[in-house]
Amino acid sequence: MGRDVSVRTFTREDRRRYRERVQRCLDALGTMLAEDSFSFPRQQMGLEIELNLVDAAYRPAMANAEVLEKIGDPSFTLELGQHNLEVNVPPRELAGNETLDLERELRSTLASADDKAHDAGTSIVMIGVLPTLRQEHFDRRWLSALPRYALLNDQLFAERGEGAVLSMEGSPFGGRPPEKLSSYSESILPEAACTSVQLHLQVAPEDFASHWNVAQALAGVQVAIAANSPFLLGRALWHETRVPLFLQATDTRPQELKNQGVRPRVWFGERWITSIFDLFEENVRYFPALLPETGDEDPLDVLGAGGTPSLEELRLHNGTVWRWNRPVYDVVDGVPHLRVENRVLPAGPTVLDMMANAAFFYGAQRALTTLDRPLWTQMSFQAAEENLYAGSRHGMGAQLYWPGIGWIPPDELVLRRLLPLAHEGLEACGVSSSARDRYLGVIEARCLARRTGSVWQRETVLLLESKGLSRDAALAEMLARYLELMHTGEPGHTWPVE
Repeated sequence: MGRDVSVRTFTREDRRRYRERVQRCLDALGTMLAEDSFSFPRQQMGLEIELNLVDAAYRPAMANAEVLEKIGDPSFTLELGQHNLEVNVPPRELAGNETLDLERELRSTLASADDKAHDAGTSIVMIGVLPTLRQEHFDRRWLSALPRYALLNDQLFAERGEGAVLSMEGSPFGGRPPEKLSSYSESILPEAACTSVQLHLQVAPEDFASHWNVAQALAGVQVAIAANSPFLLGRALWHETRVPLFLQATDTRPQELKNQGVRPRVWFGERWITSIFDLFEENVRYFPALLPETGDEDPLDVLGAGGTPSLEELRLHNGTVWRWNRPVYDVVDGVPHLRVENRVLPAGPTVLDMMANAAFFYGAQRALTTLDRPLWTQMSFQAAEENLYAGSRHGMGAQLYWPGIGWIPPDELVLRRLLPLAHEGLEACGVSSSARDRYLGVIEARCLARRTGSVWQRETVLLLESKGLSRDAALAEMLARYLELMHTGEPGHTWPVE
């Protein structure tokens, strides 16, 4: 959500006022788009990485407040669960050697933070879903001590009227039948199991729709070649289990509303767009307020007086609709701008892997927005959504649909079509040849090897189980090896299984 809220009970009057204020925010945004009120001096990228804390036995360490105090760096913040932290990278230009500089800074920042975490008896892990999480870690008492998290938890469950059902069937594992999960939670803490990398790209208003549409089309490819979340509650499930888990953990719909086709709050969407306004308008039209708290600003009055409105209520509402590619309106030093926030990628396995994933996304996105015939006129929106779920469930083993090709494995699609486009796109963004070669070289080698972090985790657990370890013991040992290899900095596709 990105902001604190008060601890309170909302009244009918609160909801009426909030709906009215959100509509005024939407009207103000429409006026600003029509008048071209936005800043776009240069293309900037941003990055957020969600992290896990583990103890000496590689179990979740519920110590984020203590670790945050020891780190003492304002770029680190608390996240939903007490075993979570997040690091926010300040925006910077995409061009030149900025990505190489960012990689060095991230390595240094995370290494320093991990040293401080050791002082609290914990270690930092970059991984999509922490494999040693157990049902007891979803108890409400493990929510981080920020008012907005407790309030969000209460409002989500008030909307649903019952606990969250976690139900999924995995991708085939080691020649065995797919494993199944059927579980239940009385808190939103299963969401805290989903630790991601969020990529931000500032775009001009007239370019937003093409960038968002392309990001949607790329989502299935992204997760297929970067999956790193195969285990949850002791089960081998999807290669990127974050995707179904996030949907189910934050679902406000009881079964009857699902049967009616009511939209989930973790949402891929349902159509290609022509403006960022389409997305904010859908948010207002389809989703009731979870946190109907209003500020003092009237956005139309501010706009009429020549100022820049914060659109506080619209932004708060946007933070409770979890699109895989989210529209962002923000104001920096009194100047408004727009961003696409790409949310499909898991954290890890290494800083180099995450930088490679980011470079591939930014490069392919840029190139695909400049095609003579727009990509989104060549494939249905439903095909893009199906790609997301196929890529998440089966990883490199998925079959994805791509215009002009048909059904194709993700590694082949990347090697044949998207990797050359990513090189072209990064070059068009002014990214140096050394940065392009470093990061896209990782993507190429990963696809040639057909090895993601998820593949490594699954193969390592199978090996350990073949040596007589129980599933729980194998997961803990796998995580111990993962942590050791993560610190080498070598990309995940090179990790040995032994």
